[in-house]
Amino acid sequence: MITAVVGANWGDEGKGKITDMLGEESDIIVRFQGGSNAGHTIVNDYGKFALHILPSGVFYSHTVSVIGPGVALNIPDLVKEIKGIVDKGVPKPRVAVSDRAQIVMPYHVLFDKYEEERLAGKSFGSTKSGIAPFYSDKYAKIGVQVSELFDEKELREKLEGVLVKKNILLKHLYHKPEIDLDELMKTMAEYRDMIDPYVTDVGALLYNARKNGKRILLEGQLGSLKDPDHGIYPMVTSSSTLAGYGAIGAGVPPYEISRIVTVVKAYSSAVGAGEFVSEILDEAVADELRKRGGDGGEYGATTGRPRRMGWFDAVASRYGCRVQGATEVALTVLDVLGYLDELPVCVGYEIEGNVTRDFPTTGMLKKAKPVYEYLPGWKTDIRGIKSYDELPAECRAYIEFIEKELEVPVKMISNGPGRHEIIYRPEVSKS
Repeated sequence: MITAVVGANWGDEGKGKITDMLGEESDIIVRFQGGSNAGHTIVNDYGKFALHILPSGVFYSHTVSVIGPGVALNIPDLVKEIKGIVDKGVPKPRVAVSDRAQIVMPYHVLFDKYEEERLAGKSFGSTKSGIAPFYSDKYAKIGVQVSELFDEKELREKLEGVLVKKNILLKHLYHKPEIDLDELMKTMAEYRDMIDPYVTDVGALLYNARKNGKRILLEGQLGSLKDPDHGIYPMVTSSSTLAGYGAIGAGVPPYEISRIVTVVKAYSSAVGAGEFVSEILDEAVADELRKRGGDGGEYGATTGRPRRMGWFDAVASRYGCRVQGATEVALTVLDVLGYLDELPVCVGYEIEGNVTRDFPTTGMLKKAKPVYEYLPGWKTDIRGIKSYDELPAECRAYIEFIEKELEVPVKMISNGPGRHEIIYRPEVSKS
């Protein structure tokens, strides 16, 4: 059986903790899309870590951490991240990088930065990690696979052709220095030496693992609403954030992804631009939730930017679970809400005088106003509680209300940042 851990919302749902926790019972953990543009915050016995490209289960000595062919591979970032965790006392992980993964080139990062500068006030709120230019080149068939680093002659000929177009854009659109091919080839040689110890035929690795009954865990980046096909386009990421893409981005049969743990936040947050219907517009209220949220506050693990805060959005979350094909929900950061007298829950969108429970396309989303129901708060700290029945009645009512709205069973409840601060709820009712 293959399990996927994915997000239902805008990202930052707490997938890292859930992957870290489920990694304990997994043999192989696979990142299947995205790159260094988002992060997962992990708190475990070794300390607190912000991972950007390594799978969040990398802290177990019994696991293999895989970078799948669907990942936007920033080689210096990966090597730096491995060294960073080892320097903090984590045993050196076993890492396998697909020879078919494509590389985030230095010019991808430059073009990302330059385009955001050019767009100015109309920018997409990019993390400037080179992700959009990377995927643009990938689908234009001018990307560079890891395997190509090991044939210098062929690589040089390829990059010579690529730079003709890149340098025209740099000179005439962005008015920036052109890229020197010789310097770029020196960088490619450095990349080759950095990544050489990790390069693997990941397709064969996963095929043999499945034949031998190994437990495989797929880890997604960001969430449903950042998917380029099903999200709040164009304020989305450039690779599919859905569990279904895990079959492609990892290289496994789709029918074997039989458990899809979709992570849902007990309130809403988002980094960057885009429609956000349940956003808290009172900055003092938003800032109080931001300061209390997560572990050390709601700030992007990659950018450090303060996250936009909102109340729980049942419309967006139900849609997010649906497009993921969620088989169960992990509800996170519930412990944060213990200070509130009441909890607004967005149960519908009012659009042009009509109320809908369905998540619309972006054009209609811009016109949407939240319709709230209010539930009583529990006004106590729930950290440390291990049993669902020990939670305050108001807290259980909030969870069960969310579960009914999502139409998917809530089987795990995170009530703290630590690996084992989790309540399992196997006896969940049918929604």
